[in-house]
Amino acid sequence: MPTYTYKAKSFGGEIKSGRLEAKDEKDLANILRQEGYILTCSQPLKRKGIFGFDIFSKIGGVSLVEKMIFCRHLAVLIKAGLFLTRALEILAKQSKNRTFKKIILEIKEDIVRGEPFSKSMENHPSVFSEIFCSMIKVGEEGGDLEGVLKLLANQLEKEHELSSRVKGAMIYPTTILLVMIGVGILLMVMVIPRFISIFGEMEITLPLTTSLLIATAKFFHNFWYLIPIIILGIVIGGKLFLQTKFGKKLFAKFLLSFPVIGTLTKQINIARVSRTLSSLIESGVPIIQALEVTSRTLENYYFKEALINVAENLQKGEGLSESLQKYEKIYSVLFIQMIAVGGETGTLSEILKQLAGFFEEEVSNATRNLSTIIEPILLIFMGIAVAFFALSILQPIYSSMTEFAK
Repeated sequence: MPTYTYKAKSFGGEIKSGRLEAKDEKDLANILRQEGYILTCSQPLKRKGIFGFDIFSKIGGVSLVEKMIFCRHLAVLIKAGLFLTRALEILAKQSKNRTFKKIILEIKEDIVRGEPFSKSMENHPSVFSEIFCSMIKVGEEGGDLEGVLKLLANQLEKEHELSSRVKGAMIYPTTILLVMIGVGILLMVMVIPRFISIFGEMEITLPLTTSLLIATAKFFHNFWYLIPIIILGIVIGGKLFLQTKFGKKLFAKFLLSFPVIGTLTKQINIARVSRTLSSLIESGVPIIQALEVTSRTLENYYFKEALINVAENLQKGEGLSESLQKYEKIYSVLFIQMIAVGGETGTLSEILKQLAGFFEEEVSNATRNLSTIIEPILLIFMGIAVAFFALSILQPIYSSMTEFAK
C-alpha cells in the first residue's frame, strides 16, 4: 500500500499532520475520519531503489550532499547560540538550490507560527525522510538537537559513500551493455538491409537464424517509430508491475537469488538496517518504533517484511535476536549473534554501528570485484551475439557457394 503524508483538522480546530499507509486518498480520509479528523490535503510519498537504499537520495531536486551540509551547518549555528529561525534564514541564503532554499524558508515560517521543527519538516516528505523527522523530533524533545543533527550528518555521509560505491561499480557493465545494444541497432538498420536483397537473389532456403535476423531488420526499418513507444511501454509497465505486491516479491526474490548480486543485495540491506537502527536508537527512538521506521525505508520486500514482523514480535514480548533468527536466510548469522550480544550487554547501538561499518566494508570489497566478475559474462554474451550475426550472414552465402560448386 502507498504511504501518504497528510494534514488534517479535528472538529475542534486542532491541526494534525503525519504519514499513513492507505489504499488511496479516499481510504486515507476514512481512516482519519474515524479518528475524528477531516483530511485537508495529502500527498503520496514516493520511494525509489533497486538494492534497497534511497532514504536520503536525491529526490525532489535536493541532493543527499546538500542535506548533509545542511545538517552540519545547522548543528554549528545552533552550537554558536543562534535561534533556530535565524540559523535557517542564514542557511537559506547560503543554499544555491532554489528548491531547497524555498523549503528551508517555509520551514522557518512554520516554526515562527509555532509549529515544531520536526512537524514542519514532515510537510516536505520528498526531501526529509521519516527517519530524518523522527530523529529531529527526539532531538527536540530531549534538548539535544545539535547532537542529533551531527548524527544525521554522519548517517548521510555513510549513505552517500555506500550508494557511490554501488553506482560506481555499475557504471562499467552498464556502459558496455548500452554500447552493445547501440551496435546491434546500427547493424539492424544499416548493415543487414544490404544483405536482404542479396539473399533474395540467391533463391535458397534461408536458415532460421537468418530469417529471424531479416525479420527483425525489416521491423526496425519499417516500424522504427514504434521502438520508442515499445521501450516506454516496457518501462511504464515494469514500474507499475513492481508497485504491486506480487511484483515486489518477485523482484526481491530475483535480486536475492541471482549469483553475486544476491550476496551484494544482502550486504547492502544489512548495512543499511544496521546504520539506520544505530542512529535511531542512539538518538533516543524506542527500539520498536525504530524497527517500524527502518522497515518503511527499505525497498526489498523480504527485508521490509522481516523487520515489520520482528517489531510485532517484540510487542508480544519476544527478544530481538530470537525474532531475527527466523530470517537467517536474509540476515546473516553474524548479524543475529552480534545483535544478541548487544542486547545482553546493553550496547546495541554501538554493536549496530560496528556491524554497519563491517558490512559497508564488505560492500566496498564486493563492488571493487564486481567489474572483474561481470566482465567475463559480458564477453561471453558479446561472443554469442557476434557468432549469431556472423552465422546468420555467412551461412546462406556458404550454402549458395556450395550449390554453385555442384
